[in-house]
Formats: sequence, C-alpha cells, structure tokens
Amino acid sequence: MISSFSEPIYCPNLSCADPRNTFGRQHCAACETDLIYRYVWVVGQAAEEVPAGKVIADRYFVIAPQIWLDSRPVLPPTVPEQLPDSIMPYLHLYPQRLHTPEVYGYCSLGEAPEAAEVLLLENVPINNFGRLYPSILESWSGTSAARQVYWLWQMLQLWAPLSEQGVASSLLVPENLRVEGWRVRLLELHRGNFVPTLRDLGDVWSGLVESAQPEVQAKLGEICQFMRRSSMNFEAIGLELNDLLLEQAAKLPLHLEVVGMTDTGPQRSQNEDSCYPVAADFQSSKTSGNDKLIPYLTMVCDGVGGHEGGEVASQLAVQSLKALIQNLLAEIAEQEELMTPAMVIKQLEEIVRVVNNVISAQNNEQGKELRQRMGTTLVMALQLPQKVKISEDLPSNNSHELYLVNVGDSRAYWIGKNYCHRLTVDDDVASREVQLGHCLYWETQLRADAGALTQALGTRDADFLRPTIQRFIVEEEGLLLLCSDGLSDNDWVERSWENYGPEVLEGKMSLEAAVQSWIRLANEKNGYDNSSVVATHCRMSPERLVLFDPAVASAQASAPVSASVSLPPSLPRSLQKSGKIPESQLSESSKQLLYPETSPAPEPVQKRRSKFPLPLLGVLGLMLAGGALGLWVRGLQSPQPEPAQVPPPPETPAPIPSETPSPGAESLSPSPESTPAEIPSPGVESPSPSPESSPAEIPPPEAETSSPSPESSPSEIPPPEEAEPPSQSRE
Repeated sequence: MISSFSEPIYCPNLSCADPRNTFGRQHCAACETDLIYRYVWVVGQAAEEVPAGKVIADRYFVIAPQIWLDSRPVLPPTVPEQLPDSIMPYLHLYPQRLHTPEVYGYCSLGEAPEAAEVLLLENVPINNFGRLYPSILESWSGTSAARQVYWLWQMLQLWAPLSEQGVASSLLVPENLRVEGWRVRLLELHRGNFVPTLRDLGDVWSGLVESAQPEVQAKLGEICQFMRRSSMNFEAIGLELNDLLLEQAAKLPLHLEVVGMTDTGPQRSQNEDSCYPVAADFQSSKTSGNDKLIPYLTMVCDGVGGHEGGEVASQLAVQSLKALIQNLLAEIAEQEELMTPAMVIKQLEEIVRVVNNVISAQNNEQGKELRQRMGTTLVMALQLPQKVKISEDLPSNNSHELYLVNVGDSRAYWIGKNYCHRLTVDDDVASREVQLGHCLYWETQLRADAGALTQALGTRDADFLRPTIQRFIVEEEGLLLLCSDGLSDNDWVERSWENYGPEVLEGKMSLEAAVQSWIRLANEKNGYDNSSVVATHCRMSPERLVLFDPAVASAQASAPVSASVSLPPSLPRSLQKSGKIPESQLSESSKQLLYPETSPAPEPVQKRRSKFPLPLLGVLGLMLAGGALGLWVRGLQSPQPEPAQVPPPPETPAPIPSETPSPGAESLSPSPESTPAEIPSPGVESPSPSPESSPAEIPPPEAETSSPSPESSPSEIPPPEEAEPPSQSRE
C-alpha cells in the first residue's frame, strides 16, 4: 500500500541534508534516522468522501477513507488558538489513553474559506500498515470465552468516565469498538443525540451474547437481563461480570518468571533507583524461604531529592511496601470470600499512603522542608493470588488478577508478540496540562518543563497524594515490564521492544538476557540517569518452552545477574556531541510542583481514620514504619568511616521463581488520576533536567553503608538565579 505513493516521506531529523525519502523505507537514505509513519483518523462525513491517493495540505496522504498518513510528522499540525469545546472530552479522558484516542490537530480540505475543516486523531487503532484493527463484531465469535468477558469488562469500566464527559454513546457503536489482542480501543468519541443508560449498553451486549462461547453464553444473557432492570445498579452488574471473568480466567494456566536489575549508569556516581526483586532477593528467598512475594510482587522506585535523600526514599519505599503487601496477602489467604476489585484498590491506596507518610515523617524528623524533602516515584505490579472456585470440588488459586500502582513517571508496559502497550500515565506537567484541557499533548512537549513531576511519594502529606491504581487480567502470554525513566525516556521501550520481547516469548532469548539488553540500551541511549528494569514473563503454557541454549545465552550476557549490573562507562553519542551532561538534581519546576513554597510541612505518620475491611494497616504496619525502618534509614544516612562492600553477585544465574500457578490478573478501571485541581500549580516553571537520579544497590538494613560523596550530590541545588539545564523529554 505504502509503496504505491510517489510523494516523499520526510526525515524527522531537521538537520538532514536530504530529508526526502521514498515510501516504504524504514531509515532515512541520507542520515539513517528512523522514519516515522504516523497514521491519523479523520473525523467527519466530509473526510469519507476524499478519495484514496489524494494529497491534502501538501503533507497528508489519503490511505483509505478517513485514514491519512502524515508525511511531515516533525512539523506541528494546525491547531486553533482557542481549543473548541467539542474536543474537551478527548483531553479530559487522557488518563484513559490505553483505550481512547487523542487529538492531533485540524486540517482544511481546501483553500477556499468555505472548505470543511476536519479533526485529526492520533493514538488510534490503526496498525503499522495503515489498516484499522478489527471491530469487536469481527473478532467476537473467534475468540476465547475469557477474552469475550474481558472485552465486556473493559467496556463496563469505561462507562463511568465516558458518561462524565457525555460521550458514553461511543460504547454503543460496534464499529467504533476496535480490539487489539486483549485491549478494547475506541476509534473516536460520539456525543450522540440522547443520554444513554445501562439498558442501552445491555441491548448492545445482547447482540454479542448470541454468538458468545457456550460456557459463558447463559451467564452473559442473565447479566444483560439485569442491565435492563432499572433496579440493578452499576456496582451490582460489575460484581456479576467480575465473578464470571474470574471464573473463566482461573481455567487458564499461568506461570511467572521474574528478573530484575538496576544500574547506576555511566555518568552517575550514585544510584537512586531501587527495584524488587533482584538477584539478592532470589538468593535470600532461596536460603531463608521466608520471602513469599516472589514472583507475585514487582516494583521500581526512582528516588528524587539527591543522593542524600533520593536513594533512601526509594529503598525505604521498597522495604515498606514489601512488608505491607506481605500482610495483605496473608489476610487475603485467610478469606473464604473473594475480595472485590474495589476493596483491593482501597487496600492498595491505604498501603501507598502509609508508605508515603513513612517517608514524609523521615523528612520531618530531619527538619527537611520544601525543596529539601526526599521522595520517590513508584510503579508496582501485584499478581493477586486469590482462590477462585471453578467447581464445587475443584478450587483454584489462579485468578490472573494484575494490579498496577503508579506515582510519578516510572512506567509499566505489556509486551506481546505483535504489540507493546504502555499501561501507565506519567504524573508530570505534560499529562496534567492535557487532562485540564489546556493544550494538546504534542504541544506540551514544546515546554521546557514537560517532564517535571507533579507528585511523588514522601514529598508531601498523604492527603495530597493521588496514586493511580488499575486492574488487568492476564489471559495471554506476554512480558510485564516495569522500568524507571532511565530506560523509558525518549521512548526507548517503544523503539526497542521488538528486538527482545518476541524473542523471549518464542523461547529464543532468556528473560535474563533481555533485561540485561534493556539495561545496556538505557546506558547507551539515556546514560545520563540510573536505570532499573524488572520483567515478568507470564506464560500461558503448562510446560516451559526453551529453544535457546542456556550456556550460549549465559556466555553472551555482558554481566551476571545481579542487583547492580556493571556495564561499559561510555557516554551516549548524543552527549558526546553536545559535551553537556545533565546535572543530577531536580528542576526548579519540579521543586515548585513537589514542594510548593506555601505548603505546610507534612504531618507525622499517623494511622488514617477510615475503616478498612481488613485489619491490615494496624499497629504492626505503623510500628514497622516508625520504628525499625526509621532506625534503618538513619543508619543509611549517617556517614561511616569506610564504604561497606556490596556482596558480589552469585556466579550462577539467579534462581528462577517456582513454577507455582500464579493467580493472576483481571482489569478494573483505573483509580482516578491525580486530580488536577488538587495539584498545586508551579509558581515558576523552568526547564527540568532528568528529575531523578538513582541509588547504587544498598545492602539490607543490617549492613551499614557510607554516605555518598558530596561532590556528586544532586541535592546541591543552585540558587534560583542560576540557569537550569534543558529538560529531557519524558514522554
């Protein structure tokens, strides 16, 4: 299709000597820069009448009705000075970008004043060949029972946020509902000419139920009948659908393998990243047998506030979360009834708030105020092992529920054989401005402070914290990748996943080798920061597929499995050219957002008064927070005469987690993004360097380490009049 066009596609490198390239090329013929094929969906009946092959505005090539290719993707599209109200739902729904499209710009269909102006959408369900992904109607009858229920579950979770924006009618048009593997995607948003109800959604589902898989057809029919009753509310319908989804997912096999690594990077002397699990955690679990969290819990934290605080905050967050999640799993194991998604989300929210206040209390105890306060980002994944009874005599503890928690800009991705989905949305200025309806996302990237954080754990009291919590269902084989921005900056996950993800899923590369490759890539491309990667291979086959030679894979690996990977300290080419290394400190805009000058000092850690369904966050959690962990942190921060040596990594690869069936994951609508209205606006936003620096692997609490060298400390904040280095794009 692409090769049929004679018009050129232009290189995104503005300094390219000859930017014109023929369609079909993947790299620029002149400078070898990757070419961008950006497809947009054009809204409106006028666009349907534009024939394929026509060139619009000297840049858009019509591939098919309403599908255009932008041949000059580096040039900004047309945007009116005052954004029209009609596109506000797209902006306000940015937190739902996993399912909803985004506004790209506008384009006139002619030069005459009366020519129609059409809306262009990006992040749309169009594949790399310019074709729409199939509609839910096209794919419905050929998919599994678990996935059929999962698609309906996603639609139900979108009902509330779309209704708030007046576009719930988008879920009533089957052709508007596209599916990409497990994910439901909307082609565009429809306001409709009436206010839809759950009865209307039930009518649409009834058409699908007729061709549903036999094992779920009857139950789905009952749910559709419930939706037609005015007495049935949204929560009751959600519980019925959730029970069916858990039952079907529990029938699927699921085995988890986890590898985690963190690295200081070639330009940093301190590592403010912390992650779980790493090689030391596997070794400890093997010797003591007390760690029941592997392979169910994974997390990455990226400290902010300088090496005198950032590394402490990230380590403190990891250790606190491990203890509290252990308590949560112990409570769940004793429950005979399944814990509902809303209840799990509430528990996780409270856990995150307790950990936030643990770090905040340390700031208070040390007299740190405003910009001096330490904090950390968080991305955490929990495979929840609830016991799902498939039949009266066949219970199962394999429910496939996956809960994701994120604060800040560390990210989670799902990588399948044919796609890479970013599951989280960053808590930064760019996301905030779009969600507030102030501008389009690509416009925010022109701001120097686009990547400045709007929230982090520990910098303020928990009352100001808005963690995002989502639930997914693992019902296909894939990789769950958690990483700090040392890897995700400049879209290196999106640009590299095809080199590693499918290789692991096909058994041609070990998970360990893939994680090492991502660490190596982060050091080469984003070497100005620390990097952490934790990958979980979710296998749906009962037996492990091994096509690669483990001995060869081990020989090819550049570093052994370790909590800290030693890699060549070479600078990335981009920094070699510029000769400028970003400083390891927070930008002024991040300081203003995270530590507003007018905000009071956070309150000491205290138990929240809300009543919990489980006695999880009681005296034990707070004693842990205020006692042992506090003493451990003070030990970390007190200078020692000599640095404690980190134990060398084991010579053998980290043990693979047991092949115990892992209860897994089902997807509930994400907890609302941090409410923009409650995020303090910065007084002065200035360019932000990469806000986080990262920690070298810190020994367990019993071991004492020396205070990092002061000359490399990111906490040495320059006076306000000094210029900040340019910010790195974080999206």
